Amino acid sequence: MARAKKAAEAPTDPLDAMLARLQLPGIRDQLDNLLDEAARANLSARETLILLCEREIARKDHRRIEMAHKLAHFPAVKELAGFDFEAQPSIDPKQIRDLAASRWIANGENVLLLGPPGVGKTHLSIALGREAILAGYTVQFTTATTLVAGLAKAHCERRLDEKLLALSKPKLLIVDELGYLPLEPDAAHLFFQLVSRRYETGAMLITSNRSVAGARRSGGRDRNRPALAPQPRADHPRRQLPASRQAKERPHQAARR
Repeated sequence: MARAKKAAEAPTDPLDAMLARLQLPGIRDQLDNLLDEAARANLSARETLILLCEREIARKDHRRIEMAHKLAHFPAVKELAGFDFEAQPSIDPKQIRDLAASRWIANGENVLLLGPPGVGKTHLSIALGREAILAGYTVQFTTATTLVAGLAKAHCERRLDEKLLALSKPKLLIVDELGYLPLEPDAAHLFFQLVSRRYETGAMLITSNRSVAGARRSGGRDRNRPALAPQPRADHPRRQLPASRQAKERPHQAARR
């Protein structure tokens, strides 16, 4: 009993305590191994400090990315490297790589991925979302049906402002499958409220099966937009990336969105 009490009263390593206070768990947990590595490489004090900082940053980045992927709610893991551009010649790889740099997110632009089922719109939206996370942006993925149902429920429960605020926080909001099911007028109004709330605060990436030519509206609205795409102000930056099913489509792609 006395021995256990004496062990409990033993002083802790002051360096360990300081690293914990500075919230540097990567250095603290691997300190001995990192110092041994630096000694074997004959690193100077400055080089050793660089090594320690690099490992701490790498650990924090890994945990940030891991948590961001969980919060994004992606339905699957999709990467740009796994997209078959040869099977979709209507999609410009250079344009997709430009989007992967995420500058459009910083500028608050909206991107529309248009095309019929099976051309890989969902694949690209997830992949671009993952690239955005790597670039340091917060991302949330949802289907249009789930999004509208959540907005309608919040409206009925008088929590719409709270819901809109939550959906305005991610720097990139991905809305998949807009247009697969028609939106009732009330639902469309709720969706437009979300688009208005996010105006100049964050970017949106929307996928839809509605073609530009076949989704025109009557009245004074822009006839070059998909029928159910958000209607931002005229000066709001946006891009449209049409995709079509070509003869080069491969059999296994028929089941892929």
